[in-house]
Amino acid sequence: MARAGSPGGAAREPQGSHGSLNSDMSIETTSPHAASPERKPRVALVFGGRSSEHAISVSTAGSVLNAIDRTKYDVLPIGITHEGRWALVGDDPARMAITDGVLPDVAQLAEQAEGEVVLPASPASREVLWSEPGAVPKLLGEVDVVLPLLHGPWGEDGTVQGLLELSGVPYVGSGVLASAVGMDKEYTKRVLVSFGIGIGPYTVVRPRDWESEAGRAAARERIAELGLPVFVKPCRAGSSIGITKVKDPAELDRAIEEARRHDPKVIVEAMLEGREIECAVLEFEDGPRASVPAEILVGGGYEFYDFEAKYIDSSEVRIPAELDGSQSAEIRRLAVAAFEALGCEGLARVDFFLLTDGRWVVNEINTMPGFTPISAYPKMWEATGVPYRELIDRLLQAALRRSTGLR
Repeated sequence: MARAGSPGGAAREPQGSHGSLNSDMSIETTSPHAASPERKPRVALVFGGRSSEHAISVSTAGSVLNAIDRTKYDVLPIGITHEGRWALVGDDPARMAITDGVLPDVAQLAEQAEGEVVLPASPASREVLWSEPGAVPKLLGEVDVVLPLLHGPWGEDGTVQGLLELSGVPYVGSGVLASAVGMDKEYTKRVLVSFGIGIGPYTVVRPRDWESEAGRAAARERIAELGLPVFVKPCRAGSSIGITKVKDPAELDRAIEEARRHDPKVIVEAMLEGREIECAVLEFEDGPRASVPAEILVGGGYEFYDFEAKYIDSSEVRIPAELDGSQSAEIRRLAVAAFEALGCEGLARVDFFLLTDGRWVVNEINTMPGFTPISAYPKMWEATGVPYRELIDRLLQAALRRSTGLR
């Protein structure tokens, strides 16, 4: 068995388990292969995580818990704390919401501070255990599919996907490579360019560049070639966390240090004049399709679509975006092309700029977009004719049909 981390959740037997816990702490089991054919698929909802997007992931999980069809699926909520402990948490979506600017945290949702969720180490079994020091492990039952609602490093970047591949447990979303490339803004751009998809000017400040004065000077020179303003970002983060708009060279070093608090690798992008348009991609039985696009309209005095504009003050998202027929067709074509260029699976949100000269450039790809009540991804699909509950169902059914391993 492979240890997935230490949770803080109380031991209990979730609905649909293939085993039961006796009062003497011993385990009664039945073969998962002997389960009734009418048994509902068991979904492990994994959320939280070690990245700076922890709270957004928890909020996403709460929205999914509210919407998932309980007549079709049993659900096992598993939260990952900031420290990396995997916790069994209560099925209580209301506690997972962002309320009055207060961000939810897995550590506050967990009921005990010790123990760990134990995942299978090989495809021979899909049984999940919960274990704590000095106690007999408790059987949580078989998991049929994992919905990893994780954002950022240690979750969305191929790490958890690799763990699930080793365990042989089907999961929603892209595999190891596409997840890793999609998380790294530099390599997303490199792949897109190789497929002839337009991007904006940028440069990268690697950890070694910032370790010497000569390296810093060279990095500053490369950034100066982009002109001002520039956007300084953690290279492998999301939710607009750690981003600074730099309009004065004197602000640059401080902006890089702020980005490095979240990622030692920093990307600096030239400012692009145009409109910020997003498009959602969903994989159907006959291949990926793109939704109607949405336009981000940043108001409230914000200079760009930062964390507070997204999640606290909720900038306006216009769906569908006001585009003519040819523009709408082109962004949908490019969204699918970007999805396939990275080898994505299941879902992705592709973020574009429509420049003032009419060109489309891709800003980034999000392989596990947010599913909060204000998130653009589910809203775009709802406007395209796929309601929230059906969207979750489609993702789970596609994952259940898909094998792990090379494909």
